Amino acid sequence: MTGVRVPAHTRLVLDSGATLILIPRRDTPLVACHAVMRGGALADPPALPGVASLVAGLLEKGADGRDAYAFADAVEGVGGGFGIGAGAEAITVRAQFLSRDQSLMLELVSQVLRSPRLEAREFEHLRERQIEGIKATKDAEPGELIDAYGRALLFGEHPYGRPVPGSEASLAVIDHAQVRDYYRRHFGADRLILVLAGDLDVPRIESAARAAFGGWHRARAEACPLRRPTPVTERRVLLVNSPGSTQTHFWIGSVGVEKRYRHRAALDLVNTLFGGRFTSLLNAELRINSGLSYGARSTFARGSVPGDFAIRSFVEAENTGLGLRLALSALMRLKRDGVTAEMLDSARAYTLGQYALALETATDWAAAIADIEFHGLGTGYIDEYPAELTAVDPREAREAIEEAFPPADSVVIVALGDGASIRTQLTEFGPVSEIALTDPGLLPRVPGDEATTEGGVDRRISRTH
Repeated sequence: MTGVRVPAHTRLVLDSGATLILIPRRDTPLVACHAVMRGGALADPPALPGVASLVAGLLEKGADGRDAYAFADAVEGVGGGFGIGAGAEAITVRAQFLSRDQSLMLELVSQVLRSPRLEAREFEHLRERQIEGIKATKDAEPGELIDAYGRALLFGEHPYGRPVPGSEASLAVIDHAQVRDYYRRHFGADRLILVLAGDLDVPRIESAARAAFGGWHRARAEACPLRRPTPVTERRVLLVNSPGSTQTHFWIGSVGVEKRYRHRAALDLVNTLFGGRFTSLLNAELRINSGLSYGARSTFARGSVPGDFAIRSFVEAENTGLGLRLALSALMRLKRDGVTAEMLDSARAYTLGQYALALETATDWAAAIADIEFHGLGTGYIDEYPAELTAVDPREAREAIEEAFPPADSVVIVALGDGASIRTQLTEFGPVSEIALTDPGLLPRVPGDEATTEGGVDRRISRTH
């Protein structure tokens, strides 16, 4: 059993409402920061996915007395690392500096959160880059977008269905005022979790953090509610038509489980066996035994509410139907046969080894502690996990399979490929709707229908079956 344990740390809630967690570690002369601002894409206007992503991108394009170039110079001049990104439920600042520069690191984090410039000129450049980036991905690596199409089809109007980076359609209509309004309403001390780990001068960094965030105002807007998504009850298919494509990328998905799922250790072991490693059941079907694909995998995205369970792979266009049948048959066999004790032992050894490797550095620990704080999970979520893995037996694995893995007829399917080659193959799997890869949205419009659009995309699904 791995000896991974949460290191000694201090947790403080400042008068402003900000949560500060300090994790001193003396093994290397580095400090890491993981600052989480609750909200993320969840706080995007429903029809404008991508606002939070633009805010995140603008934060380090100048803050306080530093313009974009001066800010980059301040980081690079001391060999530091700094990055900001938006997720479904939060905007996160990640930084790593030498311990001698920890005061500078905290100063820069404070500036981007409390006094970003959010300049109009930088906004225009960033928005255009994001639009051009989506177009370039469609041209060069369209399979990289399969998750966005899958989640849009699966979750519909639920926030998890919105593409965090936005779509071409939504980005084209977002303006600078909306980005500034997002920052004004959704940034504040009560939304902040600030985790600092590494070779810290604890009294000094605590005093500096209190000075930086202790007097910050609270967020002006109420936190956005997040309801549980609606389960899938029937199979639906979306064809994303990419004329001339010789391969089909496919995504099979359903609503899964949340971060707090009670059988999470059993689920991790079962998913490792089903689609989480090279020797998985899915990879055996689609690569090892049939040679149809270079790889197949399954994942669970677990948030504050259930996220997606997804199977992803790609095959030659003429094998689209066969590839989907093999993936669905593997899911049906898992639901029918479960897993054996011997299979669980194999997955247990693999998972325990990976778990220890993922929690070695100050950066690893800063991210892990920020995550359990965000979800209110407590240190037992980390400390007790190895013992939970050890205790999983076939009975508990069966419960996880029944609860978390969907029936093969209660999934949505996205196939991204040449419509002329695969359209007929898809009809056996359920009602088919279609959208062109070149369309700026993620779901089909219905001609003449006045349905509400989200992100420039009609949420009603046309039927061509």
